[in-house]
Amino acid sequence: MSRKKKSRKPGAAGAPEFMVTRNRSESDVAGRLRKKDKKRKGLKAGGRNSEEGAQQKHGSSQVRDPRLGSKKKIPLIVEPAKKLTKQERRLSAEQELEMLENDAKLNVLLDRIESGENLGRGLQQYVDEKLDRIEQLMSQLGLLEPEAEEEFEDEAPVRKSRSDDDLLADFEDFDMDDYKG
Repeated sequence: MSRKKKSRKPGAAGAPEFMVTRNRSESDVAGRLRKKDKKRKGLKAGGRNSEEGAQQKHGSSQVRDPRLGSKKKIPLIVEPAKKLTKQERRLSAEQELEMLENDAKLNVLLDRIESGENLGRGLQQYVDEKLDRIEQLMSQLGLLEPEAEEEFEDEAPVRKSRSDDDLLADFEDFDMDDYKG
């Protein structure tokens, strides 16, 4: 039997050749691209492949040196800050008081204190600072009611000051046997 040479032409040997088709999923394609990108590291050689050149070709109407900064004018003389009038200060104090009264964190901490829970030193300090500021703003705005200290003084019994001789006489007359059981 004679030997036949292999040919590159399809169907030369007399038998039909089958074309192999592969079904490539997206993950296979993505994996191949990742592998291809891993092999290439670094930047392309040459200045003509830089991104600046591509941007200049597209936007040639604006040729701008990237080294130049902003053209915004800077004032050389600083003007003093405008002082708030009494009415504006009062409005800002009212706004601050409203913000403090609506402070969610402060309200939660006050609820915890009312329920008998002990707060840490930092949280307690935060609550004290905010309450002091609220009291200060309320007194500034005239919303704070004066405390009735006179009522407490009337209720407390008034003691007359006694001399040292009277106290010494009471001490000497004191009998411990009266309290023994």
